[in-house]
Amino acid sequence: MRNIIILLALSYLSGSVLYANLFGALFGVKERYAESADKNPGVSNAYVYGGFWCGTLTLIFELLKGALPVYLALHTEPALSRQILPFILAAPVAGHILPIFNKFHGGKGIAVTFGVLVGLFPYVKPLAVFAAVFIFLSVVVRISPHYYRTIAAYVVTTAVMPLARVSGWICFSFLLLAGLVCVRMFLSREEKERIEVKLLWMR
Repeated sequence: MRNIIILLALSYLSGSVLYANLFGALFGVKERYAESADKNPGVSNAYVYGGFWCGTLTLIFELLKGALPVYLALHTEPALSRQILPFILAAPVAGHILPIFNKFHGGKGIAVTFGVLVGLFPYVKPLAVFAAVFIFLSVVVRISPHYYRTIAAYVVTTAVMPLARVSGWICFSFLLLAGLVCVRMFLSREEKERIEVKLLWMR
């Protein structure tokens, strides 16, 4: 029981480190995030306001902070029950959205979600499904703005994973992730533009 509590705490604390803020401060652009529409300390704004290196370093570390706790939990505690593992997967995303190191004001959790799924390696099907859905909704059926595309991607992926025969406990894990991210999106103070849906062959 103690090991489970430690794993959950470490996963949450890992998620609570906002690398967009750290690298934004290093590159002298952290304060500029407030100029963005969503004021989000995330990968997108790190690229927009900090440039290639700030954005790329932020992306790498955001992926790692989701992947490492999950990978370590799966490989150091192989006897963990399938009832506990979904919460290990959800903890880094919860930490990113409600970071203790930033007065519980965090980002959206998209990059961290990808990181959590990377942490399931060598089981890559959940990552492939989520990536494919995101690409499909960005290229073939383009939903804009990004606010609605993100919500749609999580909802669609939640529905598609069981159809793709992804392991049941991972389907439940992704349901938790989707719930966290969608609630964060709904509560966002950013101005929400009208949704637009365009098909690739209609542009």
